[in-house]
Amino acid sequence: MTSVAGEGWFSTPSLRRVFEILNVDGGEVRVVGGAVRNSLMGLPAGDIDMATTWRPDEVAERAKAAGIKVVPTGIDHGTVTLVIDGTPYEVTTLRRDVATDGRRAEVAFGKDWKADAERRDFTINALYANDRGEVFDDVGGLADIETRTLRFIGDASERVTEDYLRILRFFRFFAHYGHGRPDADGLRACAKARSKLSTLSAERVWAETKKLLSATDPGRALLWMRQAGVLTEILPETEKWGIDAIPELVAAERAFGWKPDALLRLAAIVPPDEERLEAMAERLRLSKAEAGFFHHWAKAPVIATTTVDTALDRLLYRHGAEGITTRLRLALASARRKSEVDPALLAETASLRRLLARAEGWQRPKFPLTGADVLKAGVPAGPRVGGILSELETLWVERNFTLDRANLLARLDAMART
Repeated sequence: MTSVAGEGWFSTPSLRRVFEILNVDGGEVRVVGGAVRNSLMGLPAGDIDMATTWRPDEVAERAKAAGIKVVPTGIDHGTVTLVIDGTPYEVTTLRRDVATDGRRAEVAFGKDWKADAERRDFTINALYANDRGEVFDDVGGLADIETRTLRFIGDASERVTEDYLRILRFFRFFAHYGHGRPDADGLRACAKARSKLSTLSAERVWAETKKLLSATDPGRALLWMRQAGVLTEILPETEKWGIDAIPELVAAERAFGWKPDALLRLAAIVPPDEERLEAMAERLRLSKAEAGFFHHWAKAPVIATTTVDTALDRLLYRHGAEGITTRLRLALASARRKSEVDPALLAETASLRRLLARAEGWQRPKFPLTGADVLKAGVPAGPRVGGILSELETLWVERNFTLDRANLLARLDAMART
């Protein structure tokens, strides 16, 4: 029998403690889902989720009796979180769906492991490991792990109808774990139900999209999302812009050691149009920081490869580093790909690398004067104070930040007397 007993995470004292308190009196608990799947694929286990025959109130009662912290994270759906030595374990009661509207399900608790497996989304996510590490598979997940096939359990259309978020999960899990072409039945089911994505909360849609874009290489998944009409459904901004920049960006990440960045990858497939990006940020309920990323990118100037260091410093001061860095990374990824075909463009790539390195290491200098200095020079409070300060700051920037405080004060005194 397939086993995960040799995995380091499986023998941790905190996990053994969960087995100890719940594998008693006829009850049972098993590890389920991601940790089992990833271990069998040679990947880090990640969070460890568990399934049990005990009802959630019984899990909580037994854990509290053992002195374990209990957090009722989703008790209506059978989930409580046990925190042992700082490690959280989500423990969910075996269940089956009684009714669903495509967004949320009404569940009934039970003790049938096969029924619990059959209500899950994908075969590779419905694998269970008992306290000896033995893996149980009622839906063909082990075979699909061998071939890296992402497949819905049972009828794909039914699984999608139960929760329309599974459309995005299909492509997200394909990006992370799939190989070759997506399962045909799953692809058809997702394409057919794509309009139902509009019934989901923006937060759920963006969370799944961000996870997909964070895959090592999301290119194939995005391609099939576009083929199925799903990408246009959630990101209409990509419809005429396309996803062709993703392969060159992923290649640049590998070449330059950049960490996969979901926001940068999204920027690669949408137009740098301020109005459209603001609408996208609002529609997807992006965080303030995420929306700011796209705002700064849209506002940032295009940087010519002939830009000298001092000119770049002035642009960085006026526009900020975030948007300019994004511009330079995307430009560098594109130039790198083109230079592989035309070596004459290697100089352009080298220039962009130099500019990007300077932008990434840039620290904003502090303007030596304040409004208090202008008032002290005898300028009455009012709009003229800001005007003089702005004029001096502009001069300071144009002189490449070389004017010191004494020089600027001398110029201020002269302006105050006029």
